[in-house]
Amino acid sequence: MEYLFNNNGIEIKATYSDEEIKSVFIPLLEHLSEMRSRKGRRLIVMLAAPPGAGKSTLSSYLEYLSGDVISGMKVQAIGMDGFHRYQDYLISHTADINGRKVQMVDIKGAPVTFDIEQFKIKLREISSGKNCGWPVYNRLLHNPVDNAVFVDGDIIILEGNYLLLDEEGWRDLSDFADYTISIKADPAMLKERLIERKISTGCPKDDAIAFVEFSDMANVMLCLEKTKPADLRLSLTKESGYPSCHFTC
Repeated sequence: MEYLFNNNGIEIKATYSDEEIKSVFIPLLEHLSEMRSRKGRRLIVMLAAPPGAGKSTLSSYLEYLSGDVISGMKVQAIGMDGFHRYQDYLISHTADINGRKVQMVDIKGAPVTFDIEQFKIKLREISSGKNCGWPVYNRLLHNPVDNAVFVDGDIIILEGNYLLLDEEGWRDLSDFADYTISIKADPAMLKERLIERKISTGCPKDDAIAFVEFSDMANVMLCLEKTKPADLRLSLTKESGYPSCHFTC
């Protein structure tokens, strides 16, 4: 099935096979529905994946598919990218990377460039069942937009790079989750996808390659090497989508 998704003004086309839908996505949604009914409260699902692995598109597709699979429950997909620090902040602050000070804007997307404390505050709100505004990152503006969406779903699918990051300040994020999902993928494939995505925002090809090699790929390897085990583990390939997974109920 082809699925069109507009991600912050960028049109993305994804293709999911009938096998993926029947063996992974539908059973997942049915399981989450059963969990929500059993717990009797809002369910928080965390979907963690490295940059370029299609987590925003997949979470959006699961929201879309839920309309045909789950009756009487609202599945809502949101992301952690709205907690990027503002561009002005990133330009005016530095971070220590391997003993060298670099401008935060040059490593935008690294864990240090997120407002983790504000993120935890909003996580507590939605996990308590509160309906509230939620920020969204706009790739064309290069800044978050506050309260861009209103969170009022029964099952919230929260996607992000570092939701299962096993590092200080981040590893307790999964305490807010009722269910977790992770995606693994080949770094070379992710690099190619990231360069294409950067170019699609208007960045010159040479600049896109330089940024991905210096910044994005460091984040890719961090996610692949330091992600905590998830309840559902998916493996993404270029040819076959999600041909293998470990599904834990």
